[in-house]
Amino acid sequence: QVQLQESGPGLVKPSQTLSLTCTVSGGSITTSVYYWSWIRQPPGKGLEWIGYIAYSGSTDYNPSLKSRTSISRDTSKNQFTLQLSSVTPEDTAVYYCVRFDPGWVPSYDYWGQGTQVTVSS
Repeated sequence: QVQLQESGPGLVKPSQTLSLTCTVSGGSITTSVYYWSWIRQPPGKGLEWIGYIAYSGSTDYNPSLKSRTSISRDTSKNQFTLQLSSVTPEDTAVYYCVRFDPGWVPSYDYWGQGTQVTVSS
């Protein structure tokens, strides 16, 4: 059973960098063909895809966030990390780390419990 767990500060000041880590257990982040993603949900709004790092190490980002986003990984710890720079209160959201399986029926099949991040001075 794959499990994902987000960790990081719950409060970030405007203009600073938000940094969250996802620790994966029950499966390796280098196993083909999965994509390890970050998704967020602002209060009262729908889910927004932020980006992913693939099993190969390649990355892709939401164009609207690309200039501020970086996703990296530590394969020795089986973790991947989100960094979102120059945050504003509009980046306040619940942040989820999620596994995407591009198989026969593509799906986001495993989710972390989510972590609330508030951007406020």
